[in-house]
Amino acid sequence: MRIYERPDFGGQMMEFMDDCPNVYDRFRYHDINSCNVMEGYWTFYEQPNYRGRQYFMRPGEYRRCSDWGGMNSTIGSFRRMRESYY
Repeated sequence: MRIYERPDFGGQMMEFMDDCPNVYDRFRYHDINSCNVMEGYWTFYEQPNYRGRQYFMRPGEYRRCSDWGGMNSTIGSFRRMRESYY
């Protein structure tokens, strides 16, 4: 997954393949304004340490936070959804 500082995939970009408990610690920004989910399914959380309102992210391009249902662009953490086999 690639996250971007600005809408329409602008500004600073970082690519992630694993969970991120604190976006600011890794990305140096409190906001994710656009993202490209290239593979897998992810959950965005409004607060660090996987707390707060959640947003389910399928593969695809999200040009602004409203594309994933966000009221604002503040994302505090995210994690990749894993398959469980029982």
